[in-house]
Formats: sequence, C-alpha cells, structure tokens
Amino acid sequence: MRQFLLFILIIIVGFTFLGRLFYLQIYSFNTQSLYEDNAIRKVYDYPKRGFVYDRNGTLLVGNQPSYDVMVIPREVKPLDTLEFCSLLKISKEQFIKTFNKAYHYSPRLPYVFIPHLSKEDYAVLQEKMRKYEGFYIQKRLLRDYQTDVGANVLGFIAEVTPSQIDRSPYYKMGDLIGKQGVELSYEEELRGVKGIKFIQKDRFNRDIGPYKEGKFDTLPKQGKDITISIDSKLQEYGELLMQHKRGGIVAIEPSSGEILALVSAPSYNPNLLVGRKRSRNYTKLYNDSINLPLIDKSLLRVHEPGSPFKSLVALTALQEGVLNTQTSISCSGVYRYGRRGTMGCHCGGGTRSLNLGIAKSCNSYFANAFRKTIDKYDNASHAMDIWSGHIKSFGLGQYLGTDLPIGKKGNIPDGAYYDKWYPDFNWGATTIISNAIGQGEVQVTPMHLANMTAAIANRGYYYTPHIIKNIEGQEIDKKFTTKHETSIDQIHFEPVVQGLFDVYNKGTAHFLQVPGIEICGKTGTAENFTIIDSVRTQLTDHSIFIAFAPKDNPKIALAVFVENGYFGARFAGRIASLMIEKYLKDEISRKDLEHWILTHSLENEYAKPYSGQPFKINAQSQYQIIDLPKNSETESQSITIPPK
Repeated sequence: MRQFLLFILIIIVGFTFLGRLFYLQIYSFNTQSLYEDNAIRKVYDYPKRGFVYDRNGTLLVGNQPSYDVMVIPREVKPLDTLEFCSLLKISKEQFIKTFNKAYHYSPRLPYVFIPHLSKEDYAVLQEKMRKYEGFYIQKRLLRDYQTDVGANVLGFIAEVTPSQIDRSPYYKMGDLIGKQGVELSYEEELRGVKGIKFIQKDRFNRDIGPYKEGKFDTLPKQGKDITISIDSKLQEYGELLMQHKRGGIVAIEPSSGEILALVSAPSYNPNLLVGRKRSRNYTKLYNDSINLPLIDKSLLRVHEPGSPFKSLVALTALQEGVLNTQTSISCSGVYRYGRRGTMGCHCGGGTRSLNLGIAKSCNSYFANAFRKTIDKYDNASHAMDIWSGHIKSFGLGQYLGTDLPIGKKGNIPDGAYYDKWYPDFNWGATTIISNAIGQGEVQVTPMHLANMTAAIANRGYYYTPHIIKNIEGQEIDKKFTTKHETSIDQIHFEPVVQGLFDVYNKGTAHFLQVPGIEICGKTGTAENFTIIDSVRTQLTDHSIFIAFAPKDNPKIALAVFVENGYFGARFAGRIASLMIEKYLKDEISRKDLEHWILTHSLENEYAKPYSGQPFKINAQSQYQIIDLPKNSETESQSITIPPK
C-alpha cells in the first residue's frame, strides 16, 4: 500500500488543480479579470452623446466625428519622430513631454496622445499609422453646437480629471465628461454607455483576434436626447440686448417653473470650447478677470434686491395685519426714525397708499410698513424670525434646488442673525430699517428675483425653477412638478399685483409700456459703493427690474440685472419690456426701446477705474475692492443709521 501512496497523492493533487481550473474557467469567470489581463487589449467603443433640443424642438447640440491618437507607451518602437510630429502638427518638445506623461500614467495602458483630430488630419495620418507601433487612432464624437448663444446654459465637455476618475469607475483617462450647464447636470443621461471589445494578443504582443470570439464584447448604448425649457429665440434676443453690458437675465414660465431664458453677459460662443483649440480658448476665457465670461452672473451674482423687494415687504405687512389697502402715510421726501436716523425718498412726496407706494416706489411707505411689522411683537428677534419666514417662503435666502449645477443661496436675515451682530445692543426695527427697501443684509441672485416674481404672478405659489423639459424615455424629477405655497394668503396678492401694474401705468416705468400687453413690474436701482484706499467711494448705480405678463394668467416672469446701468428703468426696464414682447408676440413694436438699448453701451462705465468689480481683488494688491450697493429709485439717496 505504501508504494502507491505517493502515486495516489499526485493524482489527488492533479485532480484538485484540474477541478479548480475547471471551476474558475466555467463557473466563476470574472469579467473584471479581462481588464487586468495584459494579454488582452481593450478597445472602447464610445456611444453617441444625446442631442439637446430647445422647448420648440430646435436642435441646439448635436455630434461631430473626431479622432484621438492613442499611445501604449511600452509598445512604442523607434520611429521617425520629426515626421510623426509633422503629421500631428506638434513640436518635438511637445511629443517628448506628452509621451513622458503617458508613460508616467501607465506604461501598459492606452493614453490620449493627441485629442480631437479633424477629419482632414485623420485622413492624412491614417495611411501612415502602420509605421508607428504603439500608436493607434480611436474614433469618438465631439459636440457640434448649432447655436452661437447659450454657452452658460449648454456648458461644454472636456477630459475627465484624476479626481473624477477616482469618484467614478466608469471613466478612464482621456474620457470626456460634461462641464457646466446641462452637459454637467444631465451627464449621466447624455453620455450613454461605452461598449468594449477584448482583443487577444499572442506572445509577440500581436493582435490575433477577438477574445473568446467576442463573447464578452459589449455594444455601446446611445445617450438619451433631452429637451430643455429654454426658448432659443428669446435666449438669443436677450444676449443681443445685453451686448456691451454686464449682468444677467432670468425668465421663467410661472405656471411650470420652466426657465425660458438664462442670460449671462458677457458670454462666449460655445463652439470655442470644441476641438484641439478648446484648451487654449478655455485658458483665455478663464484668465479674463474683467468680463468673467465663464461666470454665470444670472446664478452667481449676489446683490441687494433694491426696490423690487418692496413687494414682499408689502405682502408680509398685509399678512401680519399691520396695514391694509386703505392705509396711507404722508411722505415729505425724508423718512425720519430713531434719534437721528433719516432715509431719503424720491417718490415726489405727498399722501401714499399701498397702490401709490408701489407705483411711485415710496421709501417712506415701506419703511413704515416694515417698522410696523417688526414692532407688532414685543421681541424684535422673534419678529424678525416671523418676517424672515414669510420672505423665505418665496424661495429667497436658500438654494432653490434647481437642476443647474451652480447657484448661491443669498441671505435673508432672521433674529439670530442680528442677535449675533448686536450681542450687547437692544436692536429693533429702526436699527435694520434698510431691509424695508431691499438694502441692508438682504442678498439675492437674479434667479431668486425671477422666482420671487413668478410666485407673485401666480398669486402665492411657485414651482422649483428648472431647465429640463423632457428626457427621452424617462420622466423628469417630481420635485419640478411639485407646487410650493408661500406663507401669504392669496387674498393679499391682488392689491400688490395692481400696484405693480400701475408701475407701468402711472409709476416709475410709465414710459416702458408695450401696446396690447398688460405688464406688471417694479424698478430698482442699487447704489454701488466700493472701498478704495479705506475710503467708501460711490460708483455708478446698478439697474434692476422685475416684471411679469400678462397681468392675468401670466406666461412669463423675469428679472434683469445690469451692472452700472444707472436707475432701474434706464437699462434693465427697457430690456425687460423688450424681452416680454419678444416672447409673447415674437416681434417688437417698441422699436424706439430696442434702438436705444442696441445703441447704448456701458463699456465706458466699465473702463473707469475699479468700476463694476463685485469681488475682493488680490489681498496683496494696493486696493481692496468690495461691492457695497445701496438702493434708490431714480437717483442716489442717503441713509443714516443712528448710533447704538
């Protein structure tokens, strides 16, 4: 028996190995091992990225063929470098730099050596690629923008970063991903799913055919087409009106929350960020610290709302029962409060009711309304919590939850905010009276103002603003079809809406009427202060305007912000009226307004030293620039805060 023991052990071990091999090959084959096998080459088949259409079915973004020169560093054999560089239109230094970078990334994995060859360059290179071992051409699709506008809306695609690869195993080095706009927001829907082919190699590293006859190969799945809510004609017109100006326009359909136009100025042609010149063009745009074309000012420009905010002050006072439609005050041109506090007013003076207070934008009326709202309660901090709650119910002071990849929450102060500011001071309504006219610590973006306007137009509710209208074969997020009710009773909206209507009839925007359209609106002028050499210096005012139309069953609500645009009706008001008529009638009858806007530039204002810089500059610079706008209606006003 002992003489057979060794033989039996050898047979048992052999069968064990055979059994294990059979199990691994037949029952527990792991596809992941294919990606790690050096004897198998992986070739990705990139899908067509989904198309983007506007709300009327106009194609905005399609695809165009492009070709990447790929390299597997360890497979590269000696080559005529100068000839290869000539074909690729690069220098020898760039060749060496890119090759070293590819080798450092991985000697055995494919790396994008030269991206985005044109069809012409590809045709020339394809015939000679056999001479350059280790290099091959990979076909993919680039974006083809069918429009010159809406760059901030559409976004662009670019190569993934290492951090993005770490976050998602789907992406490999050299893959393209959405950056900004809907390309980023709906990347997962638009990108589709890559296909892959596994190519078996022999011991000489030569391709010998599909691995397992293509059993594990997959086909690409095309990305989904999407329809966005933007009206491309309105977007184009808005960008035309904002030429030679800085600022933003946000237009919303009140009944749905769909964004009709999202203009940021200055902007750029989205086609600049396509192809081999994309990186160079992006660098130029990124380094433009004056115009900031890559910054979406309609979503990121935070400022004081000015007089449009008075409509919410009125609604809150009505809800709290501290005034009614018959309440009136006498305005002398100056509102006095506290011991020595004064607030200038330029409404013309006289007796002001709610209607005339809105139409004439009387600072005294709204200072009185705000003061009564806060003084209704014994505790000012508690009163501010109630006031803040009403204002926030319109979406202000928070991220609105849009499907846009960027945004700012702004600020609506509450009791705790001022308790922290004045820990040793018994503050009250007169301490923070500037909030009454959209100054003080209230901060909003143009998106906030447009959404607020939509809520007023709807008489008390809004839908989360969104840019998606339809996704092929998929429902949009239910949060975009969920109604948000404000804390103001519906009965209080009609007198405020009438006041906004009378802004056009007999108020500060009377010269902006459009024949055949009942427009409700509100002018706003934000004073623009900057600290220069520790001195508070006043610059040209910002121009703000909100509007919706028609008065009943409104189809469009918008907010316009023009930096250094003087008083509200001058630039922003004209633009708002033109945008409304363009959307509702698809034609312009107020050619005088259009001609004025198209022939008046603000470039001279922006050329002034330190003008229109809403940010702090480098801390090591001689100057510290901080935007400190203060509100007035048609000209500069003064406001003096009493001492503690």
